[in-house]
Amino acid sequence: MVVSLSRRGDVEPFHAMDVLAGANRLIAQGKDVISMAVGQPSDPAPAIVREAAAAALKAGRIGYTDALGLAALRRAIAAHYGEHYGLDVAPERIAVTTGSSAAFNLAFLAMFDAGDRVAIAAPGYPAYRNIMAALGIEVVEIELEGAAYLHAEHLRAAHADKPLKGVLFASPANPTGAVIPADALKELVETADTLGIAVISDEIYHRLAYNAPDTTALAFGRDVTVINSFSKYYCMTGWRIGWMVLPQPLVRPVERIAQSLYISAPELSQVAAIEAFKATADLEAVKARYAWNRELLMKRLPELGFALAAPMDGAFYAFCDVSRLTNDSMAFAGRMLGEAHVAATPGRDFDLLQGHRTMRFSYAGSHDEIVEAVSRLERWLK
Repeated sequence: MVVSLSRRGDVEPFHAMDVLAGANRLIAQGKDVISMAVGQPSDPAPAIVREAAAAALKAGRIGYTDALGLAALRRAIAAHYGEHYGLDVAPERIAVTTGSSAAFNLAFLAMFDAGDRVAIAAPGYPAYRNIMAALGIEVVEIELEGAAYLHAEHLRAAHADKPLKGVLFASPANPTGAVIPADALKELVETADTLGIAVISDEIYHRLAYNAPDTTALAFGRDVTVINSFSKYYCMTGWRIGWMVLPQPLVRPVERIAQSLYISAPELSQVAAIEAFKATADLEAVKARYAWNRELLMKRLPELGFALAAPMDGAFYAFCDVSRLTNDSMAFAGRMLGEAHVAATPGRDFDLLQGHRTMRFSYAGSHDEIVEAVSRLERWLK
């Protein structure tokens, strides 16, 4: 029997998930592992969300919805843009997706053809690169080289070298946590527009900035595609529910592709997500714990040799330069997991050129876990 293998499967592994799998194997052996590898809130979805899901299950049938999502959820998301950002976004421009992961798939498929050049920042979220590579899109990784975030000048230089079809950036960013200031975001969006470059703005860590208000790229251009999710701030990772705000010409193409790829996002998750916007008090309490963890790590990680490689402006990540400790963050992460029983993500996930000298720590866990993780690292490094 012949097994056919596509070259699409040759993409770089998502190393954070490999580390998580290794941590889970140790846990299955009875080891006490603290995972700081994956960006997943340790809190469950808010009670009001879980209660809505329970009521929907009790009521009975859960089925397909429109490919773009329940009208009630699309209206709730549109209302959120008015309340949180002061922007008028029509529900008709919103597509509900099976997590932000599906949203990226849909955006890449609807916006770009194989061979198109799309820029991302390095370091950056690995799934951007991996999905686009699997689709035959040429990924242009712009090395930030010490800059906190992607600047308009980075974009101009990359486009001058060879024209770009699109650019994707995140604020707050994964893995760095850096926030693009409003004036720099405005210049970035306007520069892309001037150069004829389509923009995708990853805003899944919005509402998780610690020193600045959220600014959406939609404030600077209606033709921007925005991707967001209920996974991070709203603590709904496993519910697999996200959304897109689309330029009007992209709505129908995204809908057509979604109909065949996904049919619809899970109806149960959609019903529950409608209630998520009402849970701000509970969610702000969770964010306050992240801020507590952040303060601890900002002080202790550099003391242990993990120099901060980016400002911890938002999200729940500490991105560290580990070159004082190792020149091979992959091997170092493996030893740290096996010997100290602390899991973190090696930088190769985020930057193929410079990732050997960096690591990312997630501080989305409980405060006691973060305190214990720091103690273990201190003992292990002595």
